[in-house]
Amino acid sequence: MKHPMHAISRLLLPASAALFALAPAALAQAEGAKKSEEPKRSWTVRADRIYTATGQVIENGFVAVVDGRITAIGPAGPGAEDGLRVAAITPGLIDLSPAIDLGTNSVEQSDEVTPNVRVADALDPFALAFERALRSGVTTVLCSPPDDNVVGGLSVVLQTGGAATIAERTLKADAVLRGAFGSQPSRRNSPAFLRPRDFFNRRPTTRMGVEWEWRKAFYDAVVARQDKDAAFPGVEQLHAVMDGKLPLMVHANATQDVRTAIYLKEEFNLPRMILDQSSEAWKEPEMLVRSGAAVVLPPFAWTGRVGADGGFHAWNTAATLDELGVTFAFSGRDGLDVDDRLAMQPGYAIRGGLSFESALRAVTVTPAQLLGVDDVVGTIEVGKRADLVLWSGKPFDFTSSVVGVLLNGELVVDPR
Repeated sequence: MKHPMHAISRLLLPASAALFALAPAALAQAEGAKKSEEPKRSWTVRADRIYTATGQVIENGFVAVVDGRITAIGPAGPGAEDGLRVAAITPGLIDLSPAIDLGTNSVEQSDEVTPNVRVADALDPFALAFERALRSGVTTVLCSPPDDNVVGGLSVVLQTGGAATIAERTLKADAVLRGAFGSQPSRRNSPAFLRPRDFFNRRPTTRMGVEWEWRKAFYDAVVARQDKDAAFPGVEQLHAVMDGKLPLMVHANATQDVRTAIYLKEEFNLPRMILDQSSEAWKEPEMLVRSGAAVVLPPFAWTGRVGADGGFHAWNTAATLDELGVTFAFSGRDGLDVDDRLAMQPGYAIRGGLSFESALRAVTVTPAQLLGVDDVVGTIEVGKRADLVLWSGKPFDFTSSVVGVLLNGELVVDPR
């Protein structure tokens, strides 16, 4: 007599076989559902005008995007109506000074000179500032430590969305060494000879002290080249700045701070310097041209006074720098008001006499070149990332607005 379990197994066998037969179909369905959840990254976008930022403007043109990359650009041709349609397209905007950080949590507070600290380790990928920037057309940002230290550390180039972690958004790590001149690096400190209350009982407490910290750091780096026992944390980054391998980006708002920064550049023969928030750089035209330093301008203010040091930012500042042949870019500094954001700054500068072409370059290809990421972003060219801004009219006109944004091919702001 057969065991009763044998009979049961014979009854179960057809059902098991049916389940195994259904497994591939269920797997295929699950894969299909997963794929349908992934964002679409292939588009055809047509526009009355495409401003490529290469000097070429395409009338009634199209941009083809496949898997997040630009695959074709050109005239749209008659009868081509499928895909997205807008008035104008520009490359995604790039902000070198977005002021996206966690405040004092994004800077090492126990020391004034920290060239080896990475701000990427102290950023919140879910900060609302990223979303604000992205929805106003900014697709790439340079995040830096706050200017509370003399030498704050290493900045990082990020895309403003599209991934859940800072590492996944990174386009270039350790892009520049960030520091500051002016009143901000010393504002929390108190004289070192008084009774200590905390580690802010230290230098610098004045602008002169800030300059002293800069010069001491570079002189110590010079000594460390000859005596390895004199090495200190961050000396490799200072050597990279001195050798021209790493740009030095410094906050220098007022005229006196611009002068001090340029004197430092010339004293130590620093090849690559970017003056950030330098509203008064135009007051020293000969020195600025002689130094070869680039300038990042702050957002315009209706009062004309900007920044912690109250530098005067005139309407024609950008036009003046352009005439001098100075490399410059605009910034938005995480403006909460729509009128303060990066997309509005070129329009203000155009009212001050700047050409449209120069204004477009100052928020696209120029910042990309300064950061060394112009091989992937900054212009509309075949093979580059599909970071595109879609406009309702001519870009930067006060009657136009950003109606769509593609970030690496994903339509994050839909013009429809």
